[in-house]
Amino acid sequence: MYIEDEELRTLYRDASKDHLDKLEAGFLYLEKYPDDSTKLKELLRATHSLKGDSRMLGVQDAETLTHQLEDLLSSVEQGERRLTPELCDCLYQGLDAVRKIAHEAITGETANVSVFHVLAQLMNCGEESAEPLDEKNLLSGAKIEESSHQDSLITSDGASVILLPPVKGIVPAADVRPSAPDLSAPETTELTSSEPELTEVETEPIDTIRVEACKLDVLMTQASELAITKRRIIRRIDDIDQVLVFWESIAEEKLDPLGDLLKQLRTHAYEDSAQLETLSNDLASGILKLRQLPLSNLFNLFPRMVRDLAKQQGKTINLVIEGGNTQADKRILEEMQAPLTHLIRNAIDHGIEAPSERIAMGKSPIATVWLKAHQRGSHIEIEVIDDGRGLSLESIKRTAVRRGLYPEADLAKMDVDQLHNLIFAPGFSTRTSVTEISGRGVGLDVVRVNVERLKGLIQVNSSPAQGCTFRFTLNTSLATASALIVEVGQTPYAIPVEFVETMMRVDRQDVFNLEGKPAILLEEIPLSVAWLTDLLDLPVSVVAQPQNIQPIQPYIPCVVLKVGSERLGVFVDTLVDQQDIVLKPHSKLLKRVRNMAGATILGSGDVCMVLSPQDLLRSVQAKSTDGSVTIGAHWDMPIMKPKVLLVEDSIPIRTQVRRILEGAGYQVTTAVDGLDGFEKLQQEESFVAVVSDVEMPNLDGLGLTTRIRQETKYENLPIILVTTLAQDDDKQRGADAGANAYITKGDFDQSLLIHTLRSLI
Repeated sequence: MYIEDEELRTLYRDASKDHLDKLEAGFLYLEKYPDDSTKLKELLRATHSLKGDSRMLGVQDAETLTHQLEDLLSSVEQGERRLTPELCDCLYQGLDAVRKIAHEAITGETANVSVFHVLAQLMNCGEESAEPLDEKNLLSGAKIEESSHQDSLITSDGASVILLPPVKGIVPAADVRPSAPDLSAPETTELTSSEPELTEVETEPIDTIRVEACKLDVLMTQASELAITKRRIIRRIDDIDQVLVFWESIAEEKLDPLGDLLKQLRTHAYEDSAQLETLSNDLASGILKLRQLPLSNLFNLFPRMVRDLAKQQGKTINLVIEGGNTQADKRILEEMQAPLTHLIRNAIDHGIEAPSERIAMGKSPIATVWLKAHQRGSHIEIEVIDDGRGLSLESIKRTAVRRGLYPEADLAKMDVDQLHNLIFAPGFSTRTSVTEISGRGVGLDVVRVNVERLKGLIQVNSSPAQGCTFRFTLNTSLATASALIVEVGQTPYAIPVEFVETMMRVDRQDVFNLEGKPAILLEEIPLSVAWLTDLLDLPVSVVAQPQNIQPIQPYIPCVVLKVGSERLGVFVDTLVDQQDIVLKPHSKLLKRVRNMAGATILGSGDVCMVLSPQDLLRSVQAKSTDGSVTIGAHWDMPIMKPKVLLVEDSIPIRTQVRRILEGAGYQVTTAVDGLDGFEKLQQEESFVAVVSDVEMPNLDGLGLTTRIRQETKYENLPIILVTTLAQDDDKQRGADAGANAYITKGDFDQSLLIHTLRSLI
């Protein structure tokens, strides 16, 4: 039976799930505490409500079975039956059948449930049948019995008319057609019950509403885009500041009103930006709270599974749940169900010993599995712990060798954490490995992929004969993240900050070879290092230049990544900034791109790829194994961009030329006049060229050129003069002062400047 009406179908989906989950959790509770009459009454109300919902929407099979569950619970309440394990098994079977029938009513997928057989098992639970059961008589008998439990009439065509007592303030049932109830409100479903004492309906405020998850996703995306717009507005404020600086440098009395207007504009822009920041933060925070659910919604799925699996295995297992009230994004609950299910099944099937084995080891025959959650700042931790046999390191090594993952020599150098992490490697989960390492590696590569899809981290700790702990670290918000922005080859990349242990500058001379691989010392411990350009298979980011030019900066920016217990130093060109980013996943065409977790848009409007630290670490391991990368080649090349001194007193021209030079791959230091330029030249010994204006205060370009050439150490330093003075005698004076090239601004072309500069250096 399929519910055609979409709204009623949705309501039945939500209401039936709530009732079924409550019943399953209640059955598990009563199995441990059968004398709790309060819980029993609560479950009777739940079955009664579910029965009424199913009846009103025409899900007759669910109504029939739920009524029989209600009868069984009623007999327990009246003392006619005891809540034995056998009776609990019957209740679970009936509940599973109702869940399948409800799923069919919601989705239209065939339930493949024999209501006759399930009903027969429920009616004869713990009793011998006196005579063979006939399916037609049994189902019709159940219907007749149902009619005796409520104030209703069964018409000749089989239709059921619910008789409601007169209700104050409500039109008598004879005058209206029965309408479908709002199944999300328990008060509505109670109107179909047989309780005659109902005489008045009280109006109560609606405390909650149901919101489709996709609508929240859209709101969260819009709020995140608002944060990007906020950052772009801040950049516009910076532009206003630059305009003010320019105005101050050329201010005259007639321009004072312009300055006042600019200052007012800046003040108002700051105020608007501050208000926008407050509103966007509040909006994002509010939407995040709407998306968050208690982890108990996920954890409550497992008590029944643990109970059934333990019974199948002949084991007694106590499941302890802690931290179920911890809030997490709804997507975490969705994505983590499969990994947690897999780990708990593995713990029961293969990690926990048989009772006799546990007794022989001096353990309690009752094993324990813990499912815990903790809030750690902006992250949550979920742990699956068992007190079973733990992981066998020797079995892990044998399996790794047999599967060709690592040679024995490499395995001998690995520490315990590295060996434990091998169980997450693809190819480790085979049927043979199940036998040799007690199944603890089966499918765990899939678990790792699921966790990394959430930008999370999984760790494993194990003690022989004491048990095993799997720990997941996840960000509570999946929409936004804090990231370190770095540059290689003038292209920005984002690294999630939760994987950044530290940032440092490394002297090239401190890099050494450790077993053929580059490394540095971090806190007196060797740390493997790699160039990000190598890991991303990018060309080197230094502008082409003669090989005799030596590196002008001995220090290299290095980001130390930490993924679990493993660390890696990554060399980049520049450390830019730390920003809150909105992570945009890949499209379906780019579902899995190596080393990339997604993309984002920076405040500047630039698209920035977000790196996956886990993939970067695996890339290093893969390249080191096949020998396809020679990271040492970078030490023979210039590390930093060639540095140029730009001397120009005009702010607009200085800004324009600086951008041209930086766009060509040069690092630019600016000076406002010749005197300032000469002082900066003496302070920095690494300039490869000087680009200067001629007409400037304090010391003009010709005087600067003459003074530079007076110093022997600068006799070969290229000097390019860029000026509006275009006469031949002007050019001659430039040559006499010692300039290598003379470019007039009237004929200025940026390609000419770059070509001239490269030809000279």
